[in-house]
Amino acid sequence: MPRRCTVCQHPARAEIDAALVRGVSPYEIETGYTGLKKSSVQRHRELHLTSKLLKAQEAREVAAADDLLEEVRGLQRRAYAVLGAAEQAQEYRVALAAIREARSNLELLARLVGQLDSTLNVNLSVNSEWIELRALIVGALEPHPDARTAVLAAIQAQARQGEITKNGSGAGEGP
Repeated sequence: MPRRCTVCQHPARAEIDAALVRGVSPYEIETGYTGLKKSSVQRHRELHLTSKLLKAQEAREVAAADDLLEEVRGLQRRAYAVLGAAEQAQEYRVALAAIREARSNLELLARLVGQLDSTLNVNLSVNSEWIELRALIVGALEPHPDARTAVLAAIQAQARQGEITKNGSGAGEGP
């Protein structure tokens, strides 16, 4: 049966944890609290207090993200209010500026909640520069048939792999 942590079972655990967070040494804690050994306090600090502090940090980060999200939502509401007022007053330049801000806020909100992927994907197989370069490489390898065959096979295998990855299936595979 695994050992039970004497610090976790100690009636003054909250005080001990607070002291460890403040930087009080395990030796000082051993001498200040009955029934504890320096090695037990060290083990508790390394195994239990670290995970507790990490959970507290994660909770603070989630709270900060929620605050940020609410701030962006507040900006969005204000942009819509400005847009409505500008349309009422027929101030079209102001209305267009409000539309731009609202669109920008929508993009930011989508990124914050994970609904917008802003990574750039380039499909080289249809890129004209890649097609020209590929033809140049294959042409240069004409005097070396084994190397040419190996390069063509590698290019075709990579193209097939890209199709499988992109589609999630083997559709489009061919010779």
